[in-house]
Amino acid sequence: MSATPETATPETATPETGTPIREIDTGAPPSRFARGWHCLGLVDEFTDGKPHSVQAFGTKLVVWADQDDNINILDAYCRHMGGDLSQGSIKDGNVACPFHGWLWKGNGRCAGVPYAKRNPKLAKTRAWPTMVRNGQVFVYNDPERNPPPSDCVIPELDEVGTQEWTGWTWNRIVIEGSNCREIIDNVVDMAHFYYVHYALPDYFKNVFEGEIAAQYMNSHGRPDVSFGTNYGDSRLESVAAYYGPAYMLNPMVQYYGDFAIETILTNCHYPIDANSFVLMYGVMAKVPEGLTTEQAQSMAQKITAGVEVGFLQDVEIWKNKTRIDNPLLVEEDGPVYQLRRWYEQFYVDSADVTEEMTQRFEYEIDTSKALESWGVEIQENLHRQETEAAEAAAAAGAASEKAEV
Repeated sequence: MSATPETATPETATPETGTPIREIDTGAPPSRFARGWHCLGLVDEFTDGKPHSVQAFGTKLVVWADQDDNINILDAYCRHMGGDLSQGSIKDGNVACPFHGWLWKGNGRCAGVPYAKRNPKLAKTRAWPTMVRNGQVFVYNDPERNPPPSDCVIPELDEVGTQEWTGWTWNRIVIEGSNCREIIDNVVDMAHFYYVHYALPDYFKNVFEGEIAAQYMNSHGRPDVSFGTNYGDSRLESVAAYYGPAYMLNPMVQYYGDFAIETILTNCHYPIDANSFVLMYGVMAKVPEGLTTEQAQSMAQKITAGVEVGFLQDVEIWKNKTRIDNPLLVEEDGPVYQLRRWYEQFYVDSADVTEEMTQRFEYEIDTSKALESWGVEIQENLHRQETEAAEAAAAAGAASEKAEV
């Protein structure tokens, strides 16, 4: 299927030539937040017997675990006098407001008022659907307030909690001035891997179907870019898929010669408001033969540090780019408009989800022209680096001879 633009483009004719100039349509961020499961972090973060504050979906939530380590999430502001429950405490599994001590159950019902003769039995605040999966806490958002579907789209990883794999590493970055769609666009963006992440994609394919958007990529490192390792000799096999609007799992195999490292990257986010979001990422690594679990965990930390470099490179782009609803594309840019059509299903009422948003769509990018062009640039860069290294060595030699005289 074609990956060409599908929207009208604003144009302005120049008086000098009459040739139309393509104007950027910045559009506007959605007025609602995506329907679906959103990861808030690792479960261990919320099982310490304290209430936790989370700014999400244009409001504040309070997250805590009861005596049985069941995760509960409520609106953070107490329905009595507006106190912030996340600044309170946990008593008998309920969250206590710091303002007047009102107790709230995980289901949103008032559990009691310490100074009152009778409890307000009809008092209720908003409780958010929760789920613990893959060692992570999820909250379900739906502007229509429907319960989450029984056929949850978030897959369960058999690797979590086994001795063959490390635990998750975990990091957070707050992205200001950007809507969540910026990170979703990366699913189809083959070319940015060369310019931003210094990789050479040999194979790149997208498949969208239902609530899943997948990216299949094989790549190798650019030989003209060094990270103090043999990055140019590395190869990567990657399958990255979004399950719903905000949770990605990315099994990868990184090859360094004959040595292979298997990892699973999770890349997830939740919106703070229309123009900011929290990006989280973590890595699990399969324990290589001959390494202890501690050594493998250290390896996972180093891999995570590399992932962070990549995300920070993306963040720098997002901080300085404009929102654009009508990107001007070439064939090798991939199915940007089709991806955004898939993404739109999470921003409309369930009854308004169309077949076009969820039907199967496949698109493979022919990377041959890109690799040919990039190959020329890489050779020029390598030649320049060799020349500069030789000149630097000659200058150092001359300086050494002069010092000896």
